[in-house]
Amino acid sequence: MRNLSRSHARLPTTLEVDVLDEFGERRRQAIAAERALTLYLNRREIVTLMTLGADPEALVVGYLRNQGLLTTRDDLLAVHVDWEVEAAAVVTRHLPDDLETRLGQRTVTTGCGQGTVFGRLLDSTSLRVLPDTSLSQSVLYELLKRLGDYNETYRSAGAVHGCALCRQADVLDFVEDVGRHNAVDTLAGRQWLGMSQAHAADIFYTTGRLTSEMVLKVAQMGISVLVSRSGVTQKGVELADRFGVMLVARAKGRHFQAIHATDRLVLDAVPPKRPGDRR
Repeated sequence: MRNLSRSHARLPTTLEVDVLDEFGERRRQAIAAERALTLYLNRREIVTLMTLGADPEALVVGYLRNQGLLTTRDDLLAVHVDWEVEAAAVVTRHLPDDLETRLGQRTVTTGCGQGTVFGRLLDSTSLRVLPDTSLSQSVLYELLKRLGDYNETYRSAGAVHGCALCRQADVLDFVEDVGRHNAVDTLAGRQWLGMSQAHAADIFYTTGRLTSEMVLKVAQMGISVLVSRSGVTQKGVELADRFGVMLVARAKGRHFQAIHATDRLVLDAVPPKRPGDRR
């Protein structure tokens, strides 16, 4: 990684357009950027991602990492993004021997922008031993409170998802993008590029649904607690059970729904029940 050649092709995450509001008044409004970025791995076209463009180098590295097309960061030689041609070129020392087979075994997932998960990732991830991370209810509440300070693009423009790598109640890194799969890939790329203290993370937070794709990518990053303000899917629950990931869904305010590995959840801040609360 010492000799890694990389660009720093960041772009603004929002731009302004003219809108006509409900009062018949015209004004300028910030909207989320959405840019196409075609990824090439050793000159082989892999995929086109739709992204804000805030951290494209980390995004493409994390994408390749989470798809199993890069297995070690020491293989990385160069990561260059050129927005004039909407392309990202990644150069590595080695390619998987079965690259063409992997590219032919794709599953279109429910991720925003139709993220793809390549074949054999489920089997390779199941071989990992994830840590038995505990989560206290009081820590969860404190974390949710702190996360409210990080969604800058969402507050100004909406239309984005946010993801965070956390060490208990401390937010180590936070990323917003037009799809939650892009946000988690960017965080994974930042881990490998040494851009934050995110390597110490033990909790992953997302504003999006807890789908099979999210559980798989978080397990690939070696994290066993996944928190979301949104709901969970059947396949997400199945993979959480398979990999040993604790899911905490619908986490807003003092409410949450923990699924699987709930023996690692410490109920140390149980709120009082109010009339009408479900039992």
